[in-house]
Amino acid sequence: MVHIHGDSPLTGEEKAAADTLADDPSRRRFLGQAGLLGLGLASQSLAQNLAPTEKPSTPPEQRQPQSPEQRLGWAVVGLGEFALGQVLPALREARKSRLVALVSGSPEKARRVAEQNGVSPKNIYTYRNFDSIRDNPGIDVVYLVLPNGLHAEYSVRASRAGKHVMSEKPMATSSAEARQMIDAARTAGKKLMIAYRAQFEPRHVEVARLTQARVLGQPRQMMGEFVQNMGDPKQWRLDRELAGGGSLPDIGLYPLNFSRFVMGAEPTEVMAQIFTSPSDPRFREVEDRVAFTLQFPDGVVGSFMSGYSSHRSARFRVMSERGWADLDPAFQYEGNRLRVGRRVGQQEGTDQREVENKSQFVLEIDELSSAILENREPKTPGEEGLRDHLIMEAIYQSAREHRPVQPLGLAAVAGRRT
Repeated sequence: MVHIHGDSPLTGEEKAAADTLADDPSRRRFLGQAGLLGLGLASQSLAQNLAPTEKPSTPPEQRQPQSPEQRLGWAVVGLGEFALGQVLPALREARKSRLVALVSGSPEKARRVAEQNGVSPKNIYTYRNFDSIRDNPGIDVVYLVLPNGLHAEYSVRASRAGKHVMSEKPMATSSAEARQMIDAARTAGKKLMIAYRAQFEPRHVEVARLTQARVLGQPRQMMGEFVQNMGDPKQWRLDRELAGGGSLPDIGLYPLNFSRFVMGAEPTEVMAQIFTSPSDPRFREVEDRVAFTLQFPDGVVGSFMSGYSSHRSARFRVMSERGWADLDPAFQYEGNRLRVGRRVGQQEGTDQREVENKSQFVLEIDELSSAILENREPKTPGEEGLRDHLIMEAIYQSAREHRPVQPLGLAAVAGRRT
């Protein structure tokens, strides 16, 4: 079964919270508040330049992991379903990264997972002794798979411990927290990367290539949605302190970030509305549905929707002068489908694009290891997450004030852009 991020009350990254800080009395209130202590037809290409740039397959010798001493050591913080089902398998397949340590609030679970994954018992940590990772030279990178409200604290602590950091998205609960994470990594001389997996998924990369190369002409519009029906009102994603917001930072962030990646540019103006039923117990603290429009340079407009009370749907489409590129479904762990439509003369055709089925998780993990080994900035650094927070804050402001808002501070954010 293919799971979409957060498609049931405790699926995906959500279950990471079930073993987060359970042994830290000062933090148990978070778990108590969150209720988590208990747990198209294929056709020939329409034109030569529509062909994907990737080779049909990667030679087996290029897929093999490097020797252990050539791979960086990763510690995974949080052992929920997402970590167990996606992150750990990706680390087993990665060429430049390997699992060496675990951090969990459940020692019994950590021992079991360590046994299954060849992790030494001495490399099992709790949240109480997390800072002692500074004394383990075998840990190069810390991967945070925690509720959003804990990202900033543990990212800063990992940087101060002398470790590079991969943080799940959203990187924090505010732009202020995002800046704290960036500053801590910079002060420590370490890398900070945000796990925007869609920027590594081959079909998404192909949409960006087609759009930025103007293969289908000048882009005009984008449309996207990521909606799902959330269940248990006690889950941490509906707790503002832990989540930072509702559907927007959780799943609305996917079309938001991907639209920026596709365009290779930042929005100049946003307009938004929020729709939340006051009688629905799930939305006492966070929003349900968010409709937002992003205006990009050259008059390109993107219209997007996120929601927590609708049947699941995740789609994205770019419409250009001479055709379109459509991802439906989009944003899944597996099974995303890309179709491209184009008019040639008097004929229109649709091409279901086949690209190499590389793991987006392996690709993003090895990207950070490569950046560390090559001493360069990773593809999706902390600044990428900060820009998204600035845009989301403008979206919330627009919804409150019922007017268009220009995101502030985007141009001043240093670092690599999409």
